Amino acid sequence: MDARLRLLILGGTTEASALARGIAGRCDLAPVLSLAGRTRNPLAPPIPFRIGGFGGVAGLRDYLVGERVRIVVDATHPFASQMSRHAAEACGALGVPLAALTRPAWTPREGDRWTSVADMDGAAGALGARPRNVFLTVGALQLGAFADAPQHRYIARTIDPPAADLGTAMHRLILARGPFGVAEEIALMRDEGIEVLVTKNSGGAATEAKIEAARALGIEVVMVERPAPEDVPCFHAVDDVLAWIETHRAAP
Repeated sequence: MDARLRLLILGGTTEASALARGIAGRCDLAPVLSLAGRTRNPLAPPIPFRIGGFGGVAGLRDYLVGERVRIVVDATHPFASQMSRHAAEACGALGVPLAALTRPAWTPREGDRWTSVADMDGAAGALGARPRNVFLTVGALQLGAFADAPQHRYIARTIDPPAADLGTAMHRLILARGPFGVAEEIALMRDEGIEVLVTKNSGGAATEAKIEAARALGIEVVMVERPAPEDVPCFHAVDDVLAWIETHRAAP
């Protein structure tokens, strides 16, 4: 009988990768890292992993039962609200302890020029009618929202190419995986004559350089704020979530 604690990590973020590194090689845990599969050629984690969805709440519930999962850590992106909601519903139905490991949200600082919006449509509308040079760092799946505002000149940076044909909406597409340095971001924004940065409030240090660059250059930022989180324990550090796991080791 395998006495190891079976742990499911819902991943795809730097936080999930850090947690995977933190538990790799431990003999008392049997972890699995789940990746949605939206990023092509993801970096291989140091623990067992799976790629793909679960098939909704029912599918996730079946997976938890079939794999005898006793603890779940939601370390998905702060904007992966559907997966977080499914995790909360499935774990709640089964009584499986669930916690979130996420990065703190960014907050405006002196010198920032933020316009906060709730979604991508709001971001496109916030750009206004006057043509502007816009830097989009919202992910490949979200670029379609800006096709309805073609008066702007868009420079979009994504890890993977967009799946949909955006026609002439994107003036330039940069395919690159970060992190990027502040000096690098400043140079890009200057070279492209960027007037406004559109980004999601992903938080954390890994992608904050673009925020610092916009602040240094006095560039406006249209910030898409996070959806409301699920009502589960939330941690920002790997050590804290590991301590939480230990408190639930005896859970049925």
